[in-house]
Amino acid sequence: QVQLVESGGGLVQAGGSLTLSCAASGRTFSSYAMGWFRQAPRKERENVAAISWSGGTTNYADSVKGRFTISRDNAKDTLYLQMNSLKPEDTAVYYCAACHATYCSRQYKYSSWGQGTQVTVSS
Repeated sequence: QVQLVESGGGLVQAGGSLTLSCAASGRTFSSYAMGWFRQAPRKERENVAAISWSGGTTNYADSVKGRFTISRDNAKDTLYLQMNSLKPEDTAVYYCAACHATYCSRQYKYSSWGQGTQVTVSS
């Protein structure tokens, strides 16, 4: 399986921006669909954004549409999440995950997960 390591989390004021990165190793990154997930305290983990193996297909949760952008650089084995206009309700641990398929829309299909990075948005 592919190994994943997230970075880029931190504390930011509402309205600010952050870019998360997810470095992959161990397998051919370009053969995996990827996703960003988040989990806030006392809430279920939710799929924030997903991207196909080629980067040609993306999808977003309604709560982040127009503010977050998922992208990938297969030459660098890296996944990104650009987060703009951050809100306090975006506060969560953010995880990247890999699914060995061209595109995955179901959380249960993601088989490899990173350790997570904390994003905290202050009001």
